[in-house]
Amino acid sequence: MASEEKLMSQKKPAFPVTDELNSYLIENSRNIKIPIFYDDLLRFQGSIVVYDKNDEDTLWVRTYYSEFERLEIDLSLKKVYTILHSNGNEDTIPFLNIDAIDYCTFGNSKPFRIKVRNVLNDNYTYFYIKKTDASRIYGLELEHILSPYNLNFLVYKDTLIEEHIAGIPGDDFIKDFLPKCTESEKTQIAKEFVKFNERCMIRLLGDMRSYNYVIVPTHDFDHVVYKIRAIDFDQQCFEGKFKVYNPQFFKENLPMVSLVGQKLQEASISQYKVEERSIVAKRILSSANRIGQLVTCMRNDSISTAKNIDLLKHQVFDFTKDIAFKKSKNMGEILAAALGFVKRNYENMRVR
Repeated sequence: MASEEKLMSQKKPAFPVTDELNSYLIENSRNIKIPIFYDDLLRFQGSIVVYDKNDEDTLWVRTYYSEFERLEIDLSLKKVYTILHSNGNEDTIPFLNIDAIDYCTFGNSKPFRIKVRNVLNDNYTYFYIKKTDASRIYGLELEHILSPYNLNFLVYKDTLIEEHIAGIPGDDFIKDFLPKCTESEKTQIAKEFVKFNERCMIRLLGDMRSYNYVIVPTHDFDHVVYKIRAIDFDQQCFEGKFKVYNPQFFKENLPMVSLVGQKLQEASISQYKVEERSIVAKRILSSANRIGQLVTCMRNDSISTAKNIDLLKHQVFDFTKDIAFKKSKNMGEILAAALGFVKRNYENMRVR
């Protein structure tokens, strides 16, 4: 299994939002004026380290602002919350409190995490404020269209607002929860990892190390159902190595890969891959106009390097033997070829 140092290239740059992508976001109600920008939150006066329940550094710091600025920032963040989660009606603002503004220096996006609490019932949730990056926006939209999960996010100028995706971080789950799962639950988790791996590969979402996805347990009437959701989307169609788009090749996911080997036979693995490809193909067909618009934006965009594009198109060609990959000139065309390949295979299976 390749190490992450060999698998991943150097830090990915943030790519600007083109006019064409911005028009797409406006048409699909993703671009809405907001009262605060990412850079406004950088004006904090100080910070302290945030520790978890085991007194370990979370890599987040809690920020502090001058009293005057904090009042203005809090009000703006409450307005953002109402825009993100409802129709922007400000009648609920008196019932909201900004409990914390945390900042993370780890990773590419350096996000702010905002904790919002309803003072009437103490329920709370989070949302994130980041710098815009075309790769991440494409990743969020593709997740919304092609995965089983809807995503809520907003873009305004150089600022990206993302809703919180609830779940147990994959690395925490593997360490603390997986060993306590029943054998039946482990088999189900193995199945979900196969499907998650296939879904990431099809839509070219990279860097799904264990801390970039969450495990979501749902209690059914007689058992617990586990699902896997990506939570980080900035490695959409950037890297050149095809393995980067397969979570199974990251050493952090070795316990999951071992679980698949222990719990599933080859015939079952093949079956689950076909099931996931078929589900994705159905989503491609049912959202043809929207996915077509998005892929057109990507075809006309530059979100990777010439070296990565050339490497990836040849590696995917070696995997699929589909000449459309060899003819691709950019990442948008490679993605279009991948989605077309999945759709054609599904339609051919239906004909038979």
